[in-house]
Amino acid sequence: MIGEFDKNTLEALLETLPVEFSVVDKNDKVLAWNKHETRIFKRPKGAVGRDVRDCHPKGSLNKVETILAEMKAGKRDNARFWIDLPLKDKDAPQKIMIEYYALRDAAGKYLGCLEASQNITDIQKIIGQKRLLD
Repeated sequence: MIGEFDKNTLEALLETLPVEFSVVDKNDKVLAWNKHETRIFKRPKGAVGRDVRDCHPKGSLNKVETILAEMKAGKRDNARFWIDLPLKDKDAPQKIMIEYYALRDAAGKYLGCLEASQNITDIQKIIGQKRLLD
């Protein structure tokens, strides 16, 4: 990264990103997440410091474990999938894209994982062009 942020600017940036994310460390412990009040996948504040496996439904747990193991082994840097999910404030199920990214230092050493989720329903409807300030 070029340049630096002060803590307030960094925090504002992380809350403003159009995705919700969670970060786990190299030992699969939950470090932090953003958008606590508006998350699609809610987590209790007590999840900080707990094993990430406790944050996923049993039906997807083996897939999460496979992704994390492959990232730790250097066999995978990311994974992307999407699901149709009913959300309480929407009339129809929403298309939710979920992505996992390995966090690595400059030498390639595994530091943890970023999980990013985004409602892409409206993005899928985009056609044509819309120029800045149109």
